[in-house]
Amino acid sequence: MIKHALNVTREADFAAWYQTVISEADMAEESGVRGCMVIRPWGYGIWERIQRLLDDRIKATGHENCYFPLFIPLSYFEKEAEHVEGFAKEMAVVTHHRLKSVNGKLVVDPEAKLEEPLVVRPTSETVIGAAFSRWVQSWRDLPVLINQWANVVRWEMRTRMFLRTSEFLWQEGHTAHASEAEAREETLKMLEVYRSFAEDCLAMPVVAGEKPENERFPGAVSTYSIEAMMQDGKALQAGTSHFLGTTFSQAQNIKFQNSEGQQELAQTTSWGVSTRMIGGVIMVHGDDDGLRVPPRVAPWQIVIVPMLRDQPEDSEIVDYCKTLQQELAHFSVFGEPVRALLDLKPAKAATKRWGWVKKGAPIIVEVGGRDVAGANVSVIRRDRLYREDGKLDSAILPRAQFVDETTAVLESIQQTLHAQARERMDANIRRDVTDFAALEKAFDGDKPGWVEVNWAKPTGAELDAVVERLKALKLTFRNVPEGAAAAEGACIFTGRPAVERILIARAY
Repeated sequence: MIKHALNVTREADFAAWYQTVISEADMAEESGVRGCMVIRPWGYGIWERIQRLLDDRIKATGHENCYFPLFIPLSYFEKEAEHVEGFAKEMAVVTHHRLKSVNGKLVVDPEAKLEEPLVVRPTSETVIGAAFSRWVQSWRDLPVLINQWANVVRWEMRTRMFLRTSEFLWQEGHTAHASEAEAREETLKMLEVYRSFAEDCLAMPVVAGEKPENERFPGAVSTYSIEAMMQDGKALQAGTSHFLGTTFSQAQNIKFQNSEGQQELAQTTSWGVSTRMIGGVIMVHGDDDGLRVPPRVAPWQIVIVPMLRDQPEDSEIVDYCKTLQQELAHFSVFGEPVRALLDLKPAKAATKRWGWVKKGAPIIVEVGGRDVAGANVSVIRRDRLYREDGKLDSAILPRAQFVDETTAVLESIQQTLHAQARERMDANIRRDVTDFAALEKAFDGDKPGWVEVNWAKPTGAELDAVVERLKALKLTFRNVPEGAAAAEGACIFTGRPAVERILIARAY
């Protein structure tokens, strides 16, 4: 019987397990403001890795980074009714610019009311659209390809760390183009950037595809997403890319003179991913001992723990560990130098070992007196923590062998995590459901997974009725998968001939 590091298992209570991982892995904590979190160094270190790797991919497609204000005039939103309706209930609004002391208490100064309320950025289409209207005058000014890394605020009613918080971190890309074809190409290009990033860097298999009409971003013509399956079978929308057409260019007057001297509205796009991806990494890769971080996004890929017992920090063991750390620094993996940390905190070796197990460091190396004497190291791979007999799998290896094999081991861990998640996702997508009764039955269990079904792509009131039927079962449409099999037979909702296949799931 294995005694795991956490006091709650995924099987017993997945929601409680998720919160426990965040706490025990020192990922984040409550901030004192409802729905806002303090992201601790290990959690933020993962976000920094996500930023670094994704930013390189965004720039490689020709985009430039910039920054726009946190505060957006309310009048900017009033120009775009559909967009405002989609976010109105979540907007935080600044109405005053000063406090004053009354009877020893700070209160809002009624004389400091703003002439125009300012909305705390929920997303930046409106303020960036206003800038585009100034920047774009001629077809020669297009395309405009920009991205910003920022924080946004959406006043959520039900919050959960990383997955749904009132304030979160993200990147948002915004582009303007001369033609619809070019803008649609951009939308799909960035969807592929997200898909490949999730698969290659986060070891998180996803399904990319177009959202149905009811799931579109407010004001978008088309919305596309990548959907990841969590270990409890629920879906997580891990990133979105939107073709906005002329919706925002009409509202913000983004016009240009084409090569023939005529005025046209620019075609725009927007796309983004957020710290929600970290929640996905936790729920896709974590186990009953804590987090397992894919090596490509691990702040530290290897953690060296000297087993000092009562020996001083300048002992032979520490010198041996420092030499090991220096040797590892000469190797590269995934195109970057290996990241190795020597943990010299004043704590027991076992406490540090299990602390790093819970954080999910890919490789933990322990070094004691016997290891030094034999020129060995004791190695724990976080992707396979236990042996078949239930004991901790700590392999004693010659130091030189470990150093030489480090790159291959880290690559193996990355591949293993992806393969495990891919196998789980593929095994939990059903494609044999042909009527609504069977759909209901498919979601009876505790871990129902996803169902891909035929549908006729209803719109308007007919679609609304379908959405309500699904809502009663706590189900939602996810997307129409790219590369899905051709639809054959009847739509399970309308009985009409199906035109495509769509994923249905419970979701975060």
